[in-house]
Amino acid sequence: MASSAATKRMVVEGTEKGGLPFRDKLIAHINRKDWWHVPPRDPSAYSKRGKFLASSFKQAEFWGRPLDEPQKIAVRRPLVGDEATIERELFGRRVSSEEIAMEERWRLDAKMKRAALRKRYDCIVLMAPKAFAEFRSTGKLPRSMELNVLNESRARPSFE
Repeated sequence: MASSAATKRMVVEGTEKGGLPFRDKLIAHINRKDWWHVPPRDPSAYSKRGKFLASSFKQAEFWGRPLDEPQKIAVRRPLVGDEATIERELFGRRVSSEEIAMEERWRLDAKMKRAALRKRYDCIVLMAPKAFAEFRSTGKLPRSMELNVLNESRARPSFE
């Protein structure tokens, strides 16, 4: 069984035909895609937890009413994975569970933001476990992803 460091190397070193690393392909996709955002009730949430974005309007509706205009972002150093992989990278172990309450989730998101910034990531890209495994092995980009942009200035409205 591979360690999380070996898993990370697979993502960075894996290439598709033509030699483009999977990680670079993902970053290019993230930076050219429109992302949907639901503003939080607490305006200080951005500084505490980051800015959360969904890959579709429909997915964003889970959290409330998305903004009318999608947003573009610019990231260079994302932390990519499923929940377990991301938590292991940031904390060395899995710290959340399926039963986590919303207030606990918000506190964990704040801890994740601080830990990711300390490790010099600018964004957290969350994929479903099955989608992450497929991305890691074949480079296939999932249709559904969630982003946590750690520096709000990296997200901007899209007027194209």
